[in-house]
Amino acid sequence: MFRNQYDNDASTWSPQGRIFQVEYASEAVKQGTAVVGLKSKTHAVLVAVKRSPNELASYMKKVIRIDDHMGIAVAGLTSDARVLSNYLRTEAMRSKLMYGRALPVGRAVSMIGDKAQTNTQEYGRRPYGVGLLVIGHDDTGPHLYEFSPSGIVSEYYGYSIGARS
Repeated sequence: MFRNQYDNDASTWSPQGRIFQVEYASEAVKQGTAVVGLKSKTHAVLVAVKRSPNELASYMKKVIRIDDHMGIAVAGLTSDARVLSNYLRTEAMRSKLMYGRALPVGRAVSMIGDKAQTNTQEYGRRPYGVGLLVIGHDDTGPHLYEFSPSGIVSEYYGYSIGARS
């Protein structure tokens, strides 16, 4: 496969202003299984396609519970999703122990966005090859957020990521 001099790491910009490593990570999300999230005034729901890669393997877990009020659905590399879900669980526990309250969903999602965006600034690191749909409920009601490998986080009423989305 032909490689150019600008796709070796995530801190090198091409002359066109692109970071190829982030584009490769976004392509991994597009090739992942489909995940859909919906939000109403009172509820938020995640749906994921559950399929196994072949006959001898079991299916991979695509919907992960973070806390009593928050969960995520995964499209892309599940190993990267495991890293981010463990980080979110740690931050949710820290919030309960230090402040005695649940971690607000918006703050949790912005924390993983900052963590992912830092990888595009440091030499030798790579972007997370996973897209997340994060749902949760806090004092302001239900929320649905989308996290992309570039570190961009957006809130939606309905969204899908993964294959054919």
